[in-house]
Amino acid sequence: MTARLTAKDLACRRGERLLFRGLSLDCMPGDALHVAGANGIGKSSLIRILAGLLRPFAGEIEREGAIGLVDERLALDEALPLGKALAFWESLDGCRDPGRALELLQLRELMDVPVRYLSTGQRKRAALARLLNRGCPVWLLDEPLNGLDRQAQAAFEALVAQHCQGGGIAVVASHQDFALPSPLRIDLAEYAA
Repeated sequence: MTARLTAKDLACRRGERLLFRGLSLDCMPGDALHVAGANGIGKSSLIRILAGLLRPFAGEIEREGAIGLVDERLALDEALPLGKALAFWESLDGCRDPGRALELLQLRELMDVPVRYLSTGQRKRAALARLLNRGCPVWLLDEPLNGLDRQAQAAFEALVAQHCQGGGIAVVASHQDFALPSPLRIDLAEYAA
């Protein structure tokens, strides 16, 4: 698994407000980075910048390896049953073992439920299943524990640990504590403009 994520002197501006500046990071295979900070400080914006969905106000980013993103947007067809919505992406992503994610995230009993009827926690688990099925070496996770009960939180923290132990990279933006293996930590308050 080839993975690397590097950022140099990043700055983020949203509207007229400069959220952070001078932020650098260098994530190698096996690294887990916890991006911490209060709501509104720029955690989601940083994740979007790292994913290539938002242009930084300043700085450079280098990425090596496919990136998987989990944020508040669920990229599943709301009208389809969960099984068909996940199957669409499994065929595009070349997933070899879709059953693994369903078992790990306890989604089997929801395969016939239309996505629009899933609870917040079920939707989050579905997004995580899609991430697992993609096989991306770099995971960008924006508030991944929101909506999950304690059992699902512990299971997902274990999956992130496995991913990093297997040579993947995980960047977790969260105001909550997140159990990461040997975590690196960035507190965005230290980079506030």
